[in-house]
Amino acid sequence: MTNTKSAAASVGYLPGPDRRALSGWFIAILCVTAWTVLWAWSGTPYGRFLMHEGWADTGVFAELCRAVPEGDIVVPAALHALAWVLMIAAMMLPTTLPLLDTFQRIVAGRADSDRLTWLVVLGYFIAWMAFGLVAHGADAGLHWLAGRYAAFAVYSWSVGAAILALAGWFQFSALKYRCLEQCHAPFGFIAARWHGRAPSREAFRLGVAHGLFCVGCCWALMLVMFVVGTGSIGWMLVLATVMAAEKNLSWGRRLRTPLGLGLLGWAGVIVLTNA
Repeated sequence: MTNTKSAAASVGYLPGPDRRALSGWFIAILCVTAWTVLWAWSGTPYGRFLMHEGWADTGVFAELCRAVPEGDIVVPAALHALAWVLMIAAMMLPTTLPLLDTFQRIVAGRADSDRLTWLVVLGYFIAWMAFGLVAHGADAGLHWLAGRYAAFAVYSWSVGAAILALAGWFQFSALKYRCLEQCHAPFGFIAARWHGRAPSREAFRLGVAHGLFCVGCCWALMLVMFVVGTGSIGWMLVLATVMAAEKNLSWGRRLRTPLGLGLLGWAGVIVLTNA
């Protein structure tokens, strides 16, 4: 048995459980690396760039903006994308582990099981990147309005209050829990979408679909990052923990009322202290 396993390893093949463990470790390392990079980045002089401002003000990024055609647009957009990818890997990828583990068990007998798993991850990231483009575009538009209209800058606190109120209201919406239901049953979710007839396409679409349902249940909480500061590692940990509990734990639904009321109350406090 040992010789057989050694021979399999020598030609690049490992039995199903070993391959699943190896892929699981790679995904875990990816998540930890993303948290580590974000933590290290936030502690440098460039940590403010995680806050979606000042990319092109000084240093090497300013030089890049001058050197690259349309650099004042292209360079910040690329760096925003990098920061967003790190945030998704750190905050959202861990919440997909039950689905990825189930998928790996289903495709464990296939020689291309690792590639198919990473196609699921890729599809998931693309769904969140699409949301990130919309969120960052809205964020950039708000900053443009604040710079152009003094009155908007004076009442900018109202934007934060509105986002918190929206996130609080969404905790009680039917849409959120329809999306969460898809996340609570990974086997059923996969069985409805995986048939093995076009493996690569099905795996990628599975990841996109899971990402879209994940966006559907978590988008409002992710917007809270734009209120508390997208460079805040502490808030990232808090929100990531809440979203993981909602998606993967049987008692996650119990967070609905305290979290929703807490966000609505926070919005109310902002209004009362600034009105």
